[in-house]
Amino acid sequence: MVRTYFLLAWTWTRAAAAYPASFWLMVALGGVIAALDVAVILVIFANTTSLAGFSREEVLFLYGTSSVAFTVCDMFVSNLDRVSQHIKAGTLDTFLIRPVSAWLQLATDHFNGTRVGRVMQAGAVLGYALAVLDVDWRRAWLIPVMLITGMVIFTALWTLGGALQFVLTDAPEVVSSFTYGSQQLSQYPFSIYGRDLVRGVTYAVPLAFINWQPGLYVLGRDDPFGTPEFMRFMGPAAALVLALLAALAWRQGIRHYRSTGS
Repeated sequence: MVRTYFLLAWTWTRAAAAYPASFWLMVALGGVIAALDVAVILVIFANTTSLAGFSREEVLFLYGTSSVAFTVCDMFVSNLDRVSQHIKAGTLDTFLIRPVSAWLQLATDHFNGTRVGRVMQAGAVLGYALAVLDVDWRRAWLIPVMLITGMVIFTALWTLGGALQFVLTDAPEVVSSFTYGSQQLSQYPFSIYGRDLVRGVTYAVPLAFINWQPGLYVLGRDDPFGTPEFMRFMGPAAALVLALLAALAWRQGIRHYRSTGS
């Protein structure tokens, strides 16, 4: 399955790279556009020394961990939000009759390799934050776990969004609010949000486990909302539960899909 995915992705990438100047320009522009989010953070800290008790470097660390996970998923699975387009166009049937997973085909459909610029930008910010922060490296083992957990959570959100489009065929904007909106939410310390919102993104939709809860452990910080210490390590379990729910929702969407008949 993994080999098939990368073969399909490579096919789309080769097609885009046939125009190298355009390809590399889009890679560069992707990184520049993504850097605007960092510019906002820098503008904020040009006028203050801390944000809800977090320093500039700590906020950049939270931004970097969230953005690396998100941009990787944005490049590899975000095309799942095109499900409704295929349903309305009647082209989803062609994915279902092929001897390859429909989820895999839809994820790689029109694969956009130029988004690697965004991944590189996010990685550069995370690398800078780790270089300047006084991180206790005995806690740093959780950083790769954070990144993998974040990727699983964002992938599950895109899968849930794709499954929702089997019911609401005009809902791409709803999907974007869960995916791109979740990434925007997780760029900053959750201490800037209200207690009820933070509870919701901890116990209902587990966005807090992308970088907030494990990030508190890595940074050696206490949770201002007073959540138990063990919650710092619950990210993999939360991601697994969300992934299983997303897989079930996707399976139900496929099973109840009715062909256009055309």
